Amino acid sequence: MRRAALMTAAAMTMTAGMWAQAPAPAPSGEIETALLAAPAQMRKEATVIKWKPDYTYDTIRKGTNRLVCFDTSGLPGQQPFSVECSSVANLERIAQNLRFEAEPDRAKRQALIDAAEKNGTRAKPEYGSIWFGLHGKDRESARLHKTVALPGATAQSTGLPDNGRQGGAWIMDAGTSAAHLMVPGD
Repeated sequence: MRRAALMTAAAMTMTAGMWAQAPAPAPSGEIETALLAAPAQMRKEATVIKWKPDYTYDTIRKGTNRLVCFDTSGLPGQQPFSVECSSVANLERIAQNLRFEAEPDRAKRQALIDAAEKNGTRAKPEYGSIWFGLHGKDRESARLHKTVALPGATAQSTGLPDNGRQGGAWIMDAGTSAAHLMVPGD
């Protein structure tokens, strides 16, 4: 009897240890919130991640397409409600952006970005990838914003203007790794 009790206790200890090591499943609300910025036709197959304080991440749902979505609400430099999606190829750039945006002083933040751009350490986004962002003071007032990454693009290389004064699509941050297509109304 004593031997059976010891075996049972050992089995329970091992089982508890295995449960303690398994990551807790993400609440479905956390996944649904992160997917709010995703186009409807891409949501079901998108990957969802959760950023850690050191700007690494955990995958909370593995997807089958190239879209990755995440919630940055409340992180330093982010709006109170902020969810985004982009290509998985942009994760290095996104992490770098989050680190830069954590610098509260605008001049210092821009100096960090400029230095990384100049010394070649600025991660480049995937050319032609779309960035979907839903940002605002709360979920109800959040506004969807979309841009298309065109690193290095200029008015000369694209034929598009480098400012929005003409009222059509234009290249913002032309000639840098941050160059992207702006569309009025987005």
